[in-house]
Amino acid sequence: MRSEELEKMPLYQKAMEILKIVERITSLVPEDDSPLSFLARDMQADALQIPAKIAGASGVDLYDIKMENAAVIRKCARQIYVGCNGFRIWDFKETEYLELLRAQIEDFRVLFAEWVKTFDQWNYVIDRWGLFNPPGVNYDDKDPDEDIPFDNPFDDPED
Repeated sequence: MRSEELEKMPLYQKAMEILKIVERITSLVPEDDSPLSFLARDMQADALQIPAKIAGASGVDLYDIKMENAAVIRKCARQIYVGCNGFRIWDFKETEYLELLRAQIEDFRVLFAEWVKTFDQWNYVIDRWGLFNPPGVNYDDKDPDEDIPFDNPFDDPED
């Protein structure tokens, strides 16, 4: 997917909004506040991964790769959401940003769930780890492509 198309995706746009809010929260953390600085760095790392993983999933067709990226996106978004609690525990003063961030994550969740429904379950290779196979496909299933004969055109018949 080209970057222009990616940037038009509502899911990607929402991810970028989340990143901007996280960057704003991070900028408000006093440098000498070690617990909040740690939380802010973690939150920013998660926020940076989300648009990158959306781009990664949008650039491939295989179901298992899309789902792997989606799992990372979900993990990061949930960690950002829960991370807001840590900011409250450590007395972060600008709590309105935390409420705004949580609302954006909730909007993102709905867009994300709709996006995942668009993944083509039947465009897959078997995930031998067993995590990202479509329903009804198991990690130890026989690969149907194994029975397809393959004559390598680069093999020298005189060998």
